[in-house]
Amino acid sequence: MIDSRDNLVQAIPGRWQQHATRAFFFIGGFGTASWAPLVPLLKARLGIDNDMLGMLLLCIGVGSLITMPITGGAVARFGCRRVLSVAAVVYAGMLLSLSRVDSFMLAVPALLVFGAAMGVVDVTANIHAVIVEKASGRQLMSGMHALWSVGGFIGAGIFGIWMKLGFTVFMATVCAAGIMMVLMAFFSRHLLIDSGEKEESSIFAVPRGIVVFIAVIAMIAFLIEGAIMDWSGVFITTAHALDISLAGTGFAVFSAAMLTMRLTGDWLVQKFGSKPIIFGGCVLSVIGFLFVILAPWQLLLYAGFFLIGIGSANIVPVFFSLLGKQTIMPLNMAVSAVSTLGYMGILMGPAIIGFIASRTSLYISFGLLAGLVVLQMGIISYVYKKIL
Repeated sequence: MIDSRDNLVQAIPGRWQQHATRAFFFIGGFGTASWAPLVPLLKARLGIDNDMLGMLLLCIGVGSLITMPITGGAVARFGCRRVLSVAAVVYAGMLLSLSRVDSFMLAVPALLVFGAAMGVVDVTANIHAVIVEKASGRQLMSGMHALWSVGGFIGAGIFGIWMKLGFTVFMATVCAAGIMMVLMAFFSRHLLIDSGEKEESSIFAVPRGIVVFIAVIAMIAFLIEGAIMDWSGVFITTAHALDISLAGTGFAVFSAAMLTMRLTGDWLVQKFGSKPIIFGGCVLSVIGFLFVILAPWQLLLYAGFFLIGIGSANIVPVFFSLLGKQTIMPLNMAVSAVSTLGYMGILMGPAIIGFIASRTSLYISFGLLAGLVVLQMGIISYVYKKIL
């Protein structure tokens, strides 16, 4: 039986529902960052080579791709609160188990479940964000996504601090999982009971109509992010012959620019509207790629990564917001479908860049990324005409 307080929460999503959504975006980023330092330790514990580690890590992506298409249906059936709370508990629990697993046969299912929980948290948090943003009448999505990055930065930093203080890996992971569980316990009571959408007969979320085009926009955005994440270091050290110690600096600049823009993105979209921010961002991204490819000086190279980060930052949040305005698909199923294709982009991006670079050059690969941004602008223009 639902009490009057729950009915009020469900009917009028307010400030606490916004805070709860931000908390679960933070949990998603914090959990991912807490997993990163466990990777080399898992490799050493299992005694495997890089090829086997790569295959093992693929399990995370496979797990996410299994659950993302069905999360929308799960939310329709069980509600945001139940799905997100259970997924967060599993996410934290599997993180803890991965700090101790010492068998390849156990690592495979553990990573599959970890990736599955990660995917559910991601999709459901976005569904919840669209609902509370729509109810608020204000732009909130960029700030929500910024909290994922904040969780990542804090998670990466604090894990290193715990290790320097003399914590064992298990103790540090217990602390990380504990923070995730405390946040979940406190904020889950403020989550909406359901998705506000009726359940569809389909189990899998397959995009249709205008949602297909939004999904392609998200896939290109995530593909570019994945390519910058995995290939910026190689590009800096080979194409521009910088020292290997600087390999991570391009992605660091890109990430800092994205976080900065997402923290201010809601205000900018509210003040100027989403069209100039999105189209202006795409233009900045193209210029950024030209700087990265053609830069004769190191400063201009980093300016290029900064412009790509600034330009890319608000595309995904804005178009998740627009899913609340389309009527072709129920919101929960639309977010699930777009998230799935977006995640496929971040998995495909590095592989596509590597394939093209091996047959041509990294310069051409990065030039094609700029071309994808131009294609993305055309699809964005079509979506705006159809929805707004």
